[in-house]
Amino acid sequence: MRDDFAYLDETVPGIRWDATYAAAANFVGAPVDGYLTNRVVGTRALCAALAEAQGKAASIGLGLLVWDAYRPQRAVDHFLRWAAQPEDGRTKGDHYPNIDRSEMVAKQYVAPKSGHSRGSTVDLTLCRAGNGEPVPMGGHHDLMDPVSHHGATGITSAEAANRALLRSIMEDCGFVPYQWEWWHYTLKNEPHPDTYFDFPVA
Repeated sequence: MRDDFAYLDETVPGIRWDATYAAAANFVGAPVDGYLTNRVVGTRALCAALAEAQGKAASIGLGLLVWDAYRPQRAVDHFLRWAAQPEDGRTKGDHYPNIDRSEMVAKQYVAPKSGHSRGSTVDLTLCRAGNGEPVPMGGHHDLMDPVSHHGATGITSAEAANRALLRSIMEDCGFVPYQWEWWHYTLKNEPHPDTYFDFPVA
């Protein structure tokens, strides 16, 4: 791992994580290439900004639960290969109920290059500080559907308020949102804006 990258669990006090791509409970239905352990990695700049965001959440009885940050290019390539394969229906109901697998690239849910591979993008949600239970957001991580978009209809007012709270915390700490995914944020002043890394998360 590069010297300017770090494990979140070693650098962000109190943060929770569940590296969904290191196991089978994700949209490809299998561990993803490049994820060798249930840990999350990011640039040290990302970790510092997340520590600030975690502090803001903790001040109101909440915390951050992170699913992914740095993503090796080989994982992105795995996503692309999976998207090009015939539909088998195993994860469709949970992750892309209203589109075809073949549409994922065109609809910008899967891309040949991901900001995650630059090391300063994160997928996360808010959780209860005491037990780590995620707060209701009107849809789960990697639900590739219009309901996951910022400003989506079809969610409750409480879920919309929770999304707005997460967005406010993240923007206050130097992140910008991705319009199609309420859980996806990129550090505005990321240290490697043009570099896509491929070392494994190990």
